Amino acid sequence: MQTLLIALLSGIGFIIAYNTYGRWLGRKIFSLSAKSICPATRLNDGVDYVPTPKFVVFGHHFTSIAGTGPIVGPAIAIMWGWLPALLWVVFGSIFIGAVHDLGALVVSLRNNGQTVGDIAGRVMNRRARLLFLCVLVMALTVVLAIFGMVIATVFKQYPASIFPCTIQIPIAIAIGYSLYRKGINLLWPSLIALGLMYLAVFYGDVGVLHAINTTMAGWSILTWVVVLLLYAYVASVLPVWTLLQPRDYINSLQLISALGLIVFGLFWAAFNGGAPLENGVRPELALAAPAIEWNPKGAPMIMPFLFITVACGAISGFHCLVSSGTSSKQLQSEPDARFVAYGGMLTEGFLAVLVILACAAGIGLGISSEGATLSGHDAWAAKYASWPAVSKGAISAFVDGSANFLKAFGMKPEIAVALMGVLIASFAGTTMDTACRLQRYVVQELAETLSPKRSGQAARSSPLDLLKNKHGATIFAILLAAFLAAVPAPGKEWSLAEAGKGGLILWPIFGATNQLLAGLSFLVITFYLWRRNRPVWFLVIPTIFMLVMPLWAMTAQLFFGSGDSPSWLVQKNWPLVVIALFTILLEIWMIIEAISMFPRAKGILEANAVENSAPEVLKTTPVS
Repeated sequence: MQTLLIALLSGIGFIIAYNTYGRWLGRKIFSLSAKSICPATRLNDGVDYVPTPKFVVFGHHFTSIAGTGPIVGPAIAIMWGWLPALLWVVFGSIFIGAVHDLGALVVSLRNNGQTVGDIAGRVMNRRARLLFLCVLVMALTVVLAIFGMVIATVFKQYPASIFPCTIQIPIAIAIGYSLYRKGINLLWPSLIALGLMYLAVFYGDVGVLHAINTTMAGWSILTWVVVLLLYAYVASVLPVWTLLQPRDYINSLQLISALGLIVFGLFWAAFNGGAPLENGVRPELALAAPAIEWNPKGAPMIMPFLFITVACGAISGFHCLVSSGTSSKQLQSEPDARFVAYGGMLTEGFLAVLVILACAAGIGLGISSEGATLSGHDAWAAKYASWPAVSKGAISAFVDGSANFLKAFGMKPEIAVALMGVLIASFAGTTMDTACRLQRYVVQELAETLSPKRSGQAARSSPLDLLKNKHGATIFAILLAAFLAAVPAPGKEWSLAEAGKGGLILWPIFGATNQLLAGLSFLVITFYLWRRNRPVWFLVIPTIFMLVMPLWAMTAQLFFGSGDSPSWLVQKNWPLVVIALFTILLEIWMIIEAISMFPRAKGILEANAVENSAPEVLKTTPVS
C-alpha cells in the first residue's frame, strides 16, 4: 500500500499546489487578465501566431516539454534511492519548475511572443541576449541530434511502436483541417482520433504491418535520424495548426490516457498483486528499491548530480523555450497561462512520480533476466546493478515496470510493452519537431543580432539574411543537427552502425547546460518583475539554486570527474573541455552583470519595452 499512498499523496499535493500557489502567482504576481490582448490574437498570421483553445495549447505544451526527460532522468536518479528523487520531483515541480515555466510564458506573452533569450537583451543587456541565444543554439542542436537517435533506438527495441507513431501524422492533419478550416467542435474529432490511435496500438503489429515494422526497425540509426529531421523540417515550417498543434494535442490525449491506465494498474496491483508469475503466484506490490542509497556502484555524488539527472521531472531550461517560443504564440487568453504552464509542469511532475514508482516497485512485480524470472529486490538489483548499466537501460527499466502495472489487470504483455514504447517515442517525437521550430526562431533571432547595422537603401545585404528566412533558418538547424549526428559515438570509428550517435559527444554537458538555462531564465523573469516593482522574493532561492547546481556539476565533471568516470581533462575530451570552460566563464560573467545591474533596475522600465495590452498595474513610466 505504500506505493499507492505515494501516488495518491503526490497527485493530491499537485492539485492543491495548482489551486493555491499557482493561483497566487497568476493573480497577485503576474496579474493575469482576460482583458489583455495576447500576441496570438494581435499578431495573428495563421502560421506561427494562431489563437488556440487552451486544451489544445496544453496538449502541445505538455507533450513538447515532457519528451523522454521525465522518464529517463527519474529512472536513473533512483540509483540514489527513491526518496530523494521523489522529494525533488514533488517539491521541485511545485516551487521551482512550474514557477519557471509560468514566468517564462507570461514574460513572453507581454513581449510579443518573443523567446526568453531575445527578451534578455531588453530587460538585462545585449551581452545577455547574445549569451542566451548561443547557449540555446547549442542546446537545441544536441536535442535534435539526440532525440532522433532516441526515437530510432526505441523503434529498434520496440518495433510494434512504429506504425502507431507513424499513423499519428495523417490523423493530426485531419484533426487540424477539421478544427481550423471546418470549425468542427473539438470533442468528436478528439474521441475518434484517440480511438484510432489505440486501435493502431492493438492491431498495428499484425500481418503485413508486422513485416513493415520489422523492416523499418532494421534501418540504421543514421537513416532514422535523417528521416526524422526531414519530418521535423516540414513540421516546423508549416502553419502550427496543420501538424504541430493537432499532433501534439492528440498525442497528449493518448499519453495522458496511458498514464491513467498506469495509475489504474497501480491501484489494481496494490490490492490484487501483479500478474501471476510462472509458479502462479501474484507478487505483492512493494518498493523493491532502497529508500536512500548514498554510494551506488559507479555513480557520481548525489549532490549536485541528483538535480542535474532528474532534470525535466522537476525543472528544465528547455521548458522556457517551449513557453516563450511556441505556446506564447498560441494562447488566446492570459489566464490560460496558469493552466498551460503551471498545470503542464505539475502534470509532468506526476509523470515523473509514476516513473519512480514503476522503476522502484513495478519492476519488482517480475522481470526476465538471463532466462530466469526475478521479482522483488532481486528484479530491481538486476536492472540497477551499476550506474553505467542503468544509464543505458533507463528506458527499458520504465517500460518493464510500467508494463507490469498494465499486465496486473490482464493486459496482454505484448500490448502493454507496445503501448509504453509508443508513449516514449511519441513524447520524443513531439519534442523533436517542437525543438526544430524553436531552433528556427533562435537562429533567426541570432542572425538579426549579429547582422551589421544598416543605413539607407544602399546598405549591402549580408549572408546572415538567409538565416532570417524561416526556410533558411530551418535548413541550417537540421543540417547542423545532421552533421553532429552523422559522426560516430565518442571513441568509435566511423561506420554505418555507429553513425547517427554523434550527439553523444556533447550529451554529457547537456544536463548541466540545460539546468543552467533555467537559472538564466529565472534571471530574466526576476529582472522583468523587478523593473515593474513586482515582488521577486519567491524567485531568490530558485534562481540561486539553478545557477549554483549546474555550475557545481559542470566544474566537477571538468576537473574532478563523476563516479567512476575521470574528468574531461583527464579524458582529453577537448570539445567538452572547451564548451564547459566557455559556459562557466559566461555564467560567472552573467552573474556579475546581474548583481551590478540589480540595484539600478528597480522600478525602471526597460527601453523599448513591449507591454502589449498588459493590465495597468504592470505599467510604469519609462526612465531615459
